[in-house]
Amino acid sequence: MTLPHAMPDSTSPTQAETLARKRPKPGERRAQILQTLAALLEQPGGERITTAALAASLQVSEAALYRHFASKAQMFEGLIDFIEQSVFALINQIQTQALESGPRQAVQIITMLIRFAEKNPGMARVMVGDALLLEHERLQQRMNLFFDKLEAALKQCLREDAGAQGSAPPDAQVRAAVLVAFARGRLQRYARSGFKRLPTEQLEACLALVL
Repeated sequence: MTLPHAMPDSTSPTQAETLARKRPKPGERRAQILQTLAALLEQPGGERITTAALAASLQVSEAALYRHFASKAQMFEGLIDFIEQSVFALINQIQTQALESGPRQAVQIITMLIRFAEKNPGMARVMVGDALLLEHERLQQRMNLFFDKLEAALKQCLREDAGAQGSAPPDAQVRAAVLVAFARGRLQRYARSGFKRLPTEQLEACLALVL
C-alpha cells in the first residue's frame, strides 16, 4: 500500500507496523479458515455451511478463501486430515502400551475416539457424515475408510490378546465391528440431538457389555 505524500513521516512506521501485525503469517489464514469452519459446524441445526457464511464469519471475501483452498471440499479434507492425524496418533500410543491387554486397549481406543468427538462437536458432524451431505462424495468415502482403519486397529488388539492366551480369535473381527458400530451410533446420536445427548453417557458400562 502506498501512503499519501502529505502523510507525516513520523506516522509511517507505526502504520506499517500495524499492517504487518494484521497480515497473517504463512499458513495462519488457512488454519483460521479450518477453525472457523469447525466452529460453524458446532452450531445446532445441521444447516449446510456455505462459503458465503464462512467468509462472512472471517470478515473476508469468498475469493480470499479460494486463495488458500481450491474448493470447499478441500476445506473439509483439511478437517478430515486433522481427525485422522489426531485419532491415529493416539491409537498408536495406546497400542504401544504393552502392559495393557487387548480388550483393555480396545476400550481405551473407543473411549478416546468418543471423547475426542465430544470435545469437538463440529468434528463429530464430519465423522458421522452429516456435515458432508451434498458435498463431494470422496469426503464420505474418506470417512468410511477412517472407520475401516479404526476397525482394523481394534481387530489387531483383540487378535493379539487371544493369541497370547493360546486360543483362537474367531470373534475378534465380530467384536471389532460391533465396537465401531457402537461408536458411530453414539456419535450420530450426539450430532443429531444438537449435541445434547453426550456420547460418553454410561460409556464404561456399555463397553463392558461388549467386551
